[in-house]
Amino acid sequence: MGGAILELQWLLNGSAVVALVWLLNLYNFMDGIDGLAGCELIFVSVLSLILATNSGDQVLTLLSGVLLAAGAGFLGWNWAPAKIFMGDVGSGFVGFTLGIFALFSIHHGTMTVWTWVILLAVFIADATITVIRRYVSGEKWFEGHATHAYQNAARSYKSHSKVTITVILINCIWLAPLAWLSVRQPQAGAYLALIALFPLVLLAIRLKAGKSVEVALLSL
Repeated sequence: MGGAILELQWLLNGSAVVALVWLLNLYNFMDGIDGLAGCELIFVSVLSLILATNSGDQVLTLLSGVLLAAGAGFLGWNWAPAKIFMGDVGSGFVGFTLGIFALFSIHHGTMTVWTWVILLAVFIADATITVIRRYVSGEKWFEGHATHAYQNAARSYKSHSKVTITVILINCIWLAPLAWLSVRQPQAGAYLALIALFPLVLLAIRLKAGKSVEVALLSL
């Protein structure tokens, strides 16, 4: 019995490391237009602050407030037309920080892994479909490119702010209620995450995530 528990612990630790690495890269992938990464940081911080306050988790409440203040200060300079950018180091740090927040909140029972999947569903859907499509097509998915769904949308509509505002609306109207439900009804978390992701995956496919600029624009 003890051996089985130990093996499970190693598996969970390994999964946490993989999740941290993916989240670090995920945020880097999605930091490609003005305001998007900053708004996502604020959204996640606000929901984390609300859920932590509601559960009485004072440490996570304080940390979420600090992260929210940092995100708001950054967004003032990063909104279109941006004056400063996160860059690879900044976006990687934010992704890693959110990963640590996620592990902390899950360990304390404040939120679940599905809550975090829902909160980051826009980023997860876009980045995952893009990577899969580039890998399947034989392209070097790990190299720099500009074929994410949000980048194709920004080119199509000739506006960074319109795309960022659309993501804000999706987060607030669609994902925030589902994230709240995933905490209130943790047994339904996986189903709620699937519900959250399904239309976003379809949207990423519709926006030709992972396809070359010319092909994406011609297909819209």
